[in-house]
Amino acid sequence: MELNDDQKTLQDWVHGFALNVMRPVAHEWDEREETPWPVIEEAAKLGIYSLDFMANAISDKTGISMMLVLEELAWGDAGLCMALMGTTLGVAAIMANGTPSSRWNGYPVLRHPRGHQARGVRGLRTRRGQRRLGASHEGGLRRGQRRMGAQRDQDVDDQRRHRQRARHRGVGRSLPGSRGQASFIVPEGTKGIRMGQKFKKMGIRASHTAEVVLEDCRVPGSCLLGGKDKLDDKLARVREGKKATSQAAMATFEATRPAVGAQAIGIARAAYEYSLDYAKERKQFGRAIIENQGIAFKLADMKTRIDASRLLVWRAAWMAATRKPFLNGEGSMSKLYAGETAVKVTEEAIQILGGYGYVRDYPVERWHRDSKIYTIFEGTSEIQRLIIARAISGVHIR
Repeated sequence: MELNDDQKTLQDWVHGFALNVMRPVAHEWDEREETPWPVIEEAAKLGIYSLDFMANAISDKTGISMMLVLEELAWGDAGLCMALMGTTLGVAAIMANGTPSSRWNGYPVLRHPRGHQARGVRGLRTRRGQRRLGASHEGGLRRGQRRMGAQRDQDVDDQRRHRQRARHRGVGRSLPGSRGQASFIVPEGTKGIRMGQKFKKMGIRASHTAEVVLEDCRVPGSCLLGGKDKLDDKLARVREGKKATSQAAMATFEATRPAVGAQAIGIARAAYEYSLDYAKERKQFGRAIIENQGIAFKLADMKTRIDASRLLVWRAAWMAATRKPFLNGEGSMSKLYAGETAVKVTEEAIQILGGYGYVRDYPVERWHRDSKIYTIFEGTSEIQRLIIARAISGVHIR
């Protein structure tokens, strides 16, 4: 249960970045609701926003290192964290499902329609003087939109929500006659793909969320994650009435749900630490308000929930790293509990600060706004409970 020296060094390094680079500008970028290029470029210069850094953190056999990174970055600011780490969801899909036969320096890549080697994972990093981001599907269809099925040698239409300003986009599409999905990489510049409206959000406002519109958009078969053989095998199993052996989207979510939980813990920890310091300093009737049970018990519950959430996240991360099956929905448990903890803890932080907690001169109201998305994206709390319930009961609960 103790971090090793490398993990402690990593934690301290990323915490320093969060404290010295992210915290001072977090309020500004939340107000601006723009992509924080200076923060991204500083992270790239230091090596935090890079494929090598990401790969080294993910390769930790305990699974804990990446959780430490994400918790510290979200402690700095959740919106800036998402701007830095939003690309990892697309990377996770490629790393989990990229064609093994087409790898470059150990990383899956794809072939460009013109015959050039597509950048794949390698293209989803920032180099000096270059700005590169990746995006992935984040939400469902809006009312009145057409559900799209991908077909070979046919055009496809759809409109879905994606992270904005991305050079590569991962798109999940239903297969004809199947219950699953196929995932594709849609390279920047592909004919028929364009940016739709940018959404104005309640929280994590330094991270863009926007529509990517696909109209008569064609991508070559080489952009299919996993390759044609895997797709043919999936279709064959579906025709036989069997379930597909794997689904790219679900494999991605299984790998990333503990990571979402780690970010939620970072937000909760930030709010807890701030309100704890405030309660020690704020005096009423001649004594610090923390001496009142009504305040002290709130802080005790906040700390307990944060530590319990972290243990759930670390367990799920360790299980994923060691390829232990989530027989009881442990990945969903971690995301569910941590996400709801972030909402609860930030709400209590506002209560402890009273009127100050409600005004934007203090950061707790921003943390509360940021926290809510962690009960929604990558599966709502209701979906997580459904997954856990099905796992523990063996019953197809609806």
